[in-house]
Amino acid sequence: MNKGDLVTKIAKDADITKGQAEAAFNSLVGGISASLKKGQKVTIVGFGTFAVAKRKARTGRNPQTGAPIKIGARKVPKFTPGSELKKAVK
Repeated sequence: MNKGDLVTKIAKDADITKGQAEAAFNSLVGGISASLKKGQKVTIVGFGTFAVAKRKARTGRNPQTGAPIKIGARKVPKFTPGSELKKAVK
């Protein structure tokens, strides 16, 4: 399922136009992204939690040459599924 499929499903389920559904979807994704940029967690009860994780600097290897390279520390988005989502997938 991709963004277009999700927008179509939202439009059908909520009985709204695809344009309105896409605006709602973009607002949801934008809100989550903005909160993560600020370092805040976003929790959707039953679905899961979006958070920012910190990765330490480390040494990796160039796959072509095998030479060691330095990979800098950075922040990455992380998703932890909620209990209802886990049950639905099981």
